[in-house]
Amino acid sequence: MSKPEVTILLPNYKTPEITKICLRLLRKYTDTSRIHVIAIDNASGDASLDYLRSLSWIELIERPNYEDESGPLSHSHALDEAMERVTTPYVLSMHTDTFVRRHDWLDFLLARIKADDNIAGVGSWKLEVKPWIKRVLKRIEYKWQSFYFPLVGKGYGKLEGKGDNFLYLRSHCALYRTDLIRKYGLKFSQENDTAGRILHKKLVEHGHVMQFIPSEELIDYMVHLNHATMLLNPELGIRKHKRVKGLKRIKQVFEELECEKVLQDTSLDA
Repeated sequence: MSKPEVTILLPNYKTPEITKICLRLLRKYTDTSRIHVIAIDNASGDASLDYLRSLSWIELIERPNYEDESGPLSHSHALDEAMERVTTPYVLSMHTDTFVRRHDWLDFLLARIKADDNIAGVGSWKLEVKPWIKRVLKRIEYKWQSFYFPLVGKGYGKLEGKGDNFLYLRSHCALYRTDLIRKYGLKFSQENDTAGRILHKKLVEHGHVMQFIPSEELIDYMVHLNHATMLLNPELGIRKHKRVKGLKRIKQVFEELECEKVLQDTSLDA
């Protein structure tokens, strides 16, 4: 029996249906002999934890509730705790609201990172494809900000992708070379920043390439619901209009991927 090549790190917090769909789609579209899944529960205490406990094909870490941890910090600490158990050449961070959608999704990511030995990571900044008119308007806004911000003293650093506002591989889909993370002693929670942000920066500073896969390509292989945990747990703090829009997006993805059928297919848990 071949050894797994990729370890998937999957933090979980109070998303029972989403978690179930995520893992069942992984099982449906992946040769599980090639992966090792480590789910890390951040003190959910709900049906999502019960579900994770019922799965024999994953490894589960149950973290207690730390009162001094914010939600984002709990997420990055969960990734770090699981990272200590990784023995595979590659490690992939994912969210429970990231759904794979075809059988060659893993080969697609591995081909990208194996294309050059100096590539330390591949993945996504934002996994979304907006209508063309919104993309055009966004580019116009960006050009205007590039001209206006320096005039009012904000500088280019306030622009997305500039200065301290640099782009990085986000943890909803980021595949790394395990040996490089270990070589440089890096963590997802580096400097208590957003998960993977400083890790990305440090790998670049060490001379490695961090490759962004265009959303137009990656979305053929997986979809990210974006902020699903907050949308489904409004007590975490999300504006009403954003929640309405976000829930509509979740409904559309559920229909597109026939998620109701996935929720009924218990054979994918075995």
